[in-house]
Amino acid sequence: MKKHYRKENDCLNCGTTLQGKFCYNCGQENLEIKESFGHMMSHTISDYFHFDDQFFHTLKPLFFKPGFLTTEYLAGRRARYLHPVKMYIFISLVYFIVLFQTGHNPVKVNHVIPAKSTDVQLLIDSIEKDPDIPAFAKNEAISELKKGNQKNGKIIITDDDANSSKYFLSPKSNDTSYNAYLSAQQKLPEDKQDDIFLQLYNKKAFAYKAEYGERTKEVIVEQFKHNIPKMMFLMLPLCALILMITFWNNKKYYVEYLIYSFHLHCFLFLFLTIIMVLEWIYPASWKGVTSWLNLFATITTIWYIYRSLKVVYQRSTWRTITKLTGASFMYMIGFTLCVGLAFLITALTA
Repeated sequence: MKKHYRKENDCLNCGTTLQGKFCYNCGQENLEIKESFGHMMSHTISDYFHFDDQFFHTLKPLFFKPGFLTTEYLAGRRARYLHPVKMYIFISLVYFIVLFQTGHNPVKVNHVIPAKSTDVQLLIDSIEKDPDIPAFAKNEAISELKKGNQKNGKIIITDDDANSSKYFLSPKSNDTSYNAYLSAQQKLPEDKQDDIFLQLYNKKAFAYKAEYGERTKEVIVEQFKHNIPKMMFLMLPLCALILMITFWNNKKYYVEYLIYSFHLHCFLFLFLTIIMVLEWIYPASWKGVTSWLNLFATITTIWYIYRSLKVVYQRSTWRTITKLTGASFMYMIGFTLCVGLAFLITALTA
């Protein structure tokens, strides 16, 4: 698309004398100040397709050349590829949107039908034939129907009473309010009073009970979902630190391990997004497909990480495998601790 450049050769942003269309000092393009709506939109679209072009140039090596993007970036060949941080933000946004909108969310089914296998089968058949129900929803609904609760000669299919938030985060006290609890604690001898942590827990539990009631679990889980992307972003520096410890003899700077961490998580998020979408759209009649997809995803992920580590850090096959095993173990410990910490922070601040 044609751009309108100024005839003057001074940078309007910093005053540097220009030797081309871009300022070598601050990077600003020497465009005309006064431009029509059409020119402005053309410029915007051009910038968008520049991002689009970079993104698609980056996708091929990201998927089919493990470790290539990291080595290219560290070698200084960066212009044609999307910046790893910018790519991570975009891909992780897509990943978490898909994650929270597909079969990983609970399916609510509420039916009361006679406890006869033929009636259950009729309902199952009707769900399987319904084109408007996604595959993952059909699978979960049918599973619930098959293990329905027997009550008074009827099968009750509900949201699963065992997972009800009614008993979630209950106060560790028989008092009806936090004020009543504090009053009761003050009447006790000091050595009989609850410790500071239990008092803080009861304070939060009574607050949840008063504000949300039986919706407590739903509120906390929903808030926790919103905190997962933040937690994963914080996992990136931890992943880089684990790699730095694992490949200490490579004598690389920390930021170099961080770049690899960004590229690796970009691949994982994009790859898992594709797997989730496939699980979402395939017909419910294709039994066993989910298991095969999960097996394929596991094998592909392990191979990709192994291959990318071998390319970036130049170790032998055996050393790469041992390093991968150790780094994976440390990562899983860190990930588990971060999940627990994120959930605790969510429960205390939601």
